[in-house]
Amino acid sequence: MAAVIAAAGLLQPDATAADPAASGPASGAAAARAGAPAPDAAAVAYPLDCKGLPVAVTATAQGDLDGDGRPETVAAVRCDAGSGTPPHTLYVLAQDKAPGARPRIVATLLEAGRRQTATDLTVRDGIVTARLLGYSSPQVPRYSPDVKQLAKWRWTGGKFRQELTNAEAGSV
Repeated sequence: MAAVIAAAGLLQPDATAADPAASGPASGAAAARAGAPAPDAAAVAYPLDCKGLPVAVTATAQGDLDGDGRPETVAAVRCDAGSGTPPHTLYVLAQDKAPGARPRIVATLLEAGRRQTATDLTVRDGIVTARLLGYSSPQVPRYSPDVKQLAKWRWTGGKFRQELTNAEAGSV
């Protein structure tokens, strides 16, 4: 299935090169490699323990996060429980330059153990942004998250740094 999706992607026009909102910091190297495809989130084996359930990629965003001129993909991944609200893990994927190489996970931005759901995932100007929904205690119903934060991650000094702000009430 992943091979079919990857083959179909090769036949499609490159939308990310024409979409400035989807790309990261501009540079001469980025312009020279604008045709480089972003890693395919469906081609990665994610290290989630889903206790036999399938893994679901619920959202992706692409852009050059580290300024090397090649796009990375940020994938929001969770166990596909069929009901409820399983927590997300956010992974950053990179594509190796070798022909036929599969994308690989290079960073984890959000761990499933934090028990948060990520929405509104974007990459713009080298910054990953997501709204995080969570719960202040086990007594809060799982259908009604009461902790809402806006999270941003930026590649600085060889690693991703996170910035959190409280989202306004009713903004999610």
